[in-house]
Amino acid sequence: MRIKWTVSLLKRFFTLPIIIMIMTLVHTDQVFAHASLVKAEPARRAVLSTAPTQVRLWFNEEIEAAFASLSVLDEDKKSITDNKVAVHPEDPKSIVLELPEIPVGRYTVKFRVLSVDGHVVDSEYNFTISDTVKAKVKEDD
Repeated sequence: MRIKWTVSLLKRFFTLPIIIMIMTLVHTDQVFAHASLVKAEPARRAVLSTAPTQVRLWFNEEIEAAFASLSVLDEDKKSITDNKVAVHPEDPKSIVLELPEIPVGRYTVKFRVLSVDGHVVDSEYNFTISDTVKAKVKEDD
């Protein structure tokens, strides 16, 4: 009789924590979900021979279009365009900023997006446009 009571008590004592642990593990994707940058064009630390016509960023989840910002700054930390960022029409996980013609130099891409789960992602990276890349390619030909 005492053994049955002890087993019953142990089942009750361990059942709730086990159920809570299972539910937590099942929903970890929702708990830890944040938009993160998956791909960028131009890429981080890229050295380009020609200026890009746009900056496009891809994220691992959809972002809120109304709260997305993307700017490209020159070496003096001044924005090079007044164009507005847009969510790519065919991919709600991607934003695009059209660029004017830009000269040789180092540029900083700054972005801030709000993922659909309500978390803000704010970061930056650099790329460079160099005429020495063109010269080196011509020398190799």
